[in-house]
Amino acid sequence: MSVELPASLRAAVARELEGVSRKGLAERTARTTAAYRAGKGSAGVIREAEDALAYALARLPATYAACRRVFAEAVARAPGFAPQRLLDAGSGPGAASWAALEVWPELAAMNWLDSSPTFLQIAARLARDGPAALRSAEATRTDLVAGGSTWPRADLVACSYALAEIPADRQAAVTADLWTACEGLMALVEPGTPSGFARLRAAREALIAQGAQILAPCPHHGPCPMAGDDWCHFSVRLPRSRDHRLAKGAEVPFEDEPYAYLLAARPGIGAAAPARVLAPPRSAKPGIDLKLCTPAGLEPRFAARRDKAAYAVARRLDWGDAAE
Repeated sequence: MSVELPASLRAAVARELEGVSRKGLAERTARTTAAYRAGKGSAGVIREAEDALAYALARLPATYAACRRVFAEAVARAPGFAPQRLLDAGSGPGAASWAALEVWPELAAMNWLDSSPTFLQIAARLARDGPAALRSAEATRTDLVAGGSTWPRADLVACSYALAEIPADRQAAVTADLWTACEGLMALVEPGTPSGFARLRAAREALIAQGAQILAPCPHHGPCPMAGDDWCHFSVRLPRSRDHRLAKGAEVPFEDEPYAYLLAARPGIGAAAPARVLAPPRSAKPGIDLKLCTPAGLEPRFAARRDKAAYAVARRLDWGDAAE
């Protein structure tokens, strides 16, 4: 199922684009994409309002879609969790905050942390016609590496596509600061790449050592069974607007965003699923092959077509789904 930006956010982006050269945005998008791929952080990439707008046009939809999927999984794993306060760390233009409000409309207070004043400014402009919690969000310019002793506490802590910009030797400390700020549930979202997964695997080990309960995607608290060239990641499809396609020089009207994530909670909030589908199911005439992560490790499972009950269950499963 495709995940689309909320109508009010689409309208806000369109308002920002009024009178702006699409060719110029496409050139900025190409430059910023190349810089990020070269390992540069936002501080060296997003310098002007037009840079932030190009980023929002090209990356906000995918970041929103990934966060929306992750938060939906949080609801499935912790249906009684009803956060009132959100801390969006490394907030950028605010994609995670918009996604959180779609899932938990009862959110009443938001805090944005980002080192880029340009990002914080565009986040505020995009939020003008959004829900009240977004309009009144408190923005704080801060470097996550500087430490979280003054960060506000929150029921829900989100950190999306931000660990990648933190030096490797400081990621553990930032994860610990995020966990200290979290009084309920924490969502970490990273690119669905081997390096993105590696950052989350390290965060997972650190959080378990601090007493966190892992809700997803892992169905257990044992050592991660991924080895070799394999890594845990998922994918979400999102539509591309005409401007989105122009900015990225793309022709296809949709985009598939690979992402990796981790949901951690304070004890007593929710429970992990019995198993997780780690790859697209492979359907053939004899039946359906599934790759699962279970408390016993990685497990191939075959649902034969002749086993009508098991086959009916397998047909409903997709990549990333929880499985019994």
